[in-house]
Amino acid sequence: MGTIHVDLFATLDLVGQAPGDPEEDSEGFPFGGWQAPLFDETVGRHVGAGMEGMDALLLGRRTYDIFAAFWPNQVDGVDGGIATLFNSIPKYVASRGNPDLSWAGSTQLGPDLVSAVHELRDKHEHVHVIGSLNLVQTLLRERLFDRLDLWLFPIVLGIGKKVFDGGAVPANLVLLEPPVTSSKGAVLLRYGLGEGTPGGGDMRREDRGVGSS
Repeated sequence: MGTIHVDLFATLDLVGQAPGDPEEDSEGFPFGGWQAPLFDETVGRHVGAGMEGMDALLLGRRTYDIFAAFWPNQVDGVDGGIATLFNSIPKYVASRGNPDLSWAGSTQLGPDLVSAVHELRDKHEHVHVIGSLNLVQTLLRERLFDRLDLWLFPIVLGIGKKVFDGGAVPANLVLLEPPVTSSKGAVLLRYGLGEGTPGGGDMRREDRGVGSS
């Protein structure tokens, strides 16, 4: 069975809206492109390495439209081969509407998203979800992901659509490897889906080193 990788870029207050370009979202969000000044060689290298083995993209409608307008017109260069990768692999779009599927290799998923994602797991080895915050909420709620790469950047915006927005369900995650830090203060946290749901405890217990003697 293949794996579902979720790749997200967020601020410290977990805003994930329009990180790459002011034109990504012009509907009342004033911070489009907030990621650009904080992107450096370390981030680029690890983002590229995280895409090794990718053989399919799964995108929400909004992110798909942005990618479809950009990547078919790009050639490999500073992106390290991402243009060729994105343009050559299958693209799957989760949308209830009628997206323009002119980007070569694009397919719209059926209305039963959960079943469709299970089918993608059977068909591909490494399916990546990039951005697509509405879609990610569903994947989180249904526990339909295997790895979450969460890049946190050292800014706070105070407004904007968040990664774990309304509807997120309690879940335990497992840190898969030590965090990566960049020269500009970005941090990569790579998690896998853990077992069960979060529990509670008593931090006053003496064997935890907290509390009075």
